[in-house]
Amino acid sequence: MRIIARLDIKNEFVIKGIHLEGLRKVGNPNEMSKKYYDEGVDEVLFIDSVASLYNRNNLFSVIRKASEEVFVPITIGGGLRSVADVEEALDAGADKVAINTQAVRNPNFIEELAKRYGSQCIVASVQAKRNDDDWEVYIETGRETTGLSVVEWINRLQDLGAGELLITSVDQEGTRSGFDVPLVQLVNSAVKIPVIVSGGYGMPQHIDELLNATIPSGLCFASVLHYKQTTVGNLRQQVERISSLNEHKKNSHP
Repeated sequence: MRIIARLDIKNEFVIKGIHLEGLRKVGNPNEMSKKYYDEGVDEVLFIDSVASLYNRNNLFSVIRKASEEVFVPITIGGGLRSVADVEEALDAGADKVAINTQAVRNPNFIEELAKRYGSQCIVASVQAKRNDDDWEVYIETGRETTGLSVVEWINRLQDLGAGELLITSVDQEGTRSGFDVPLVQLVNSAVKIPVIVSGGYGMPQHIDELLNATIPSGLCFASVLHYKQTTVGNLRQQVERISSLNEHKKNSHP
């Protein structure tokens, strides 16, 4: 399972908030991504948190520098609304692009990108909020509702050619109160493409709760790394420990 460092960025500073709001500066994105790379992270995810204000992504200079120091896959998201934007992101050194708002507004954009660059390059980003007994898709950094059901939407994204899904629980994001396990179970069982989970981790127990219920392809971590409450190595040990226990249980009860 991939351990992914997530860096949400505003005006060239890494920021962190709760429910994608109340943002505060926590550091320099290039210094932090290099630190996480040195600690052994599998991937780095850079998100422009205010791209909607400028109608474009402003992280290309950050990505150029990161690609010179960080030799694991780099994903960039936020404000990528045209083929030209994606081309610039990839030219800057990104390996993958995460698309959310533009996918909702123009679903064929995902299909066009997948055909042009390959599905392995396209991460469909989904911001989900609980709505009674279901989850609804949100855009514009969790501020704007869409009326789309998460399950219906992720299946369409898969059919359009997305290579993997980045599922952010807006309800849990920044709270450190645990992953939205029912949401991850629902998504992971509904699609065949890899699922990356973001939002809610705060303590080792949260990994246990998630991996006892379902096994996603990757886990994103932000505030616990940014505030030095744990390390990439510790997170990997937690994931490997519970994965080993689950494997032992499976082999003991065929």
